Amino acid sequence: MAFSLLILAFALFALYELLRDIDFAKVVAAIEAQPVHKIATAGVLVVAGYVTLTFYDVFALRTIGRKEVPYPVAALASFTSSTIGHNLGATVLTAGLVRLRIYARWGLTIADVAKIAVLTGMTFWLGNAFLLGSAIACAPDAASVVDHLPPWINRAIGLTALSVIAAYLAWLARRPRALGRAGWRLVLPSARASLMQIGIGATDLSLVTLAMYALLPSSPALGFLSILVTFLTALLLGTVSHAPGGLGVIEVTMLLGLPQFQREELLAALLTFRALYFVLPLLLATLSLGVRELHLLTRSASARRDRGA
Repeated sequence: MAFSLLILAFALFALYELLRDIDFAKVVAAIEAQPVHKIATAGVLVVAGYVTLTFYDVFALRTIGRKEVPYPVAALASFTSSTIGHNLGATVLTAGLVRLRIYARWGLTIADVAKIAVLTGMTFWLGNAFLLGSAIACAPDAASVVDHLPPWINRAIGLTALSVIAAYLAWLARRPRALGRAGWRLVLPSARASLMQIGIGATDLSLVTLAMYALLPSSPALGFLSILVTFLTALLLGTVSHAPGGLGVIEVTMLLGLPQFQREELLAALLTFRALYFVLPLLLATLSLGVRELHLLTRSASARRDRGA
C-alpha cells in the first residue's frame, strides 16, 4: 500500500511539473485536429481488446469447473467488473462485488469469485510479463528512457521475466499444482492451459497498445516496440498505484517515456485514449448493469404478481 501511495504521489507531482507550462489551447487544437480515421481505428482496437478481455473470465470459469455459465454471462461479468473496478480503483474489492452480484444467480460462491479474481489477475500479469519482458529484451534502449537504467540491465530484467515464466511453466508441467485448502483450494491451470492464459493476456494488452499507437502523432515516427515498452510500463504502474483508471500515472509515464513528441500533441492523444478506453466503457458498463438490475426487478415484480393472482 505504501509503495502504491508513493507511486501516486510521485505521479501527481511529476504531472504538475509537466503540465505547469503547457499550452492547453494547443491541446484542444490537437484534439480537434485528430483525423477521424485514427480515432475510428483506435476505437475498433479498443472494442477488440474488450472482447478479448471477456475471455479472462471464460478461462477462469473453465479452470474452476463452472462450465455451465454461458458466455454472455461471463462476458458481462468480465466487462463490467474489470471496467468498473479499474475506473474506481480498489479493483479487487469493486470488481469482486460486481462479479459476485452477477455470478450469484448461477450458484457461484464468494470462494468461486475469489478464485476467478486470482486467475484473471494471473492472466493480466503473465501476459504483461511475457510482452514487456520480450519487448525489453529486444529493445532495452526504449526501457532506459523510462527507468534511466543501462540497456544491459534492462535486457537482463526482460530475460529474467521470460525465465521466470519458463520456470513457472516447467513447474506446472511436472504435476498438478494447487493453492489454498478446503473450499478455497484452487487447482492451477496446466502448463498447456497456462500458455493459452498467457496468450489471452498478451493479445488483450497488444490490442490496447495498438489503440494507443494509432492515436499518437505521426511525427516523429517511432517503432512499435518503443511504444510497447513505454505504454505497458505505464499500464503496469497505473495498476500498481491503484489510482482510479491509473489517472495521472499513465499520463506521466507516457510523457516522460516519450519525450520525442510535442507534449501538447501527446497529451491530446492520451486524453482521446482515456475517453475511448476508460470513460466510454465505464458509461457502457454502468448502463449494462443498470439495465440488468431493472430487468431482474421487473421479473421479480411480475413473479410476485403471478403468485398473488
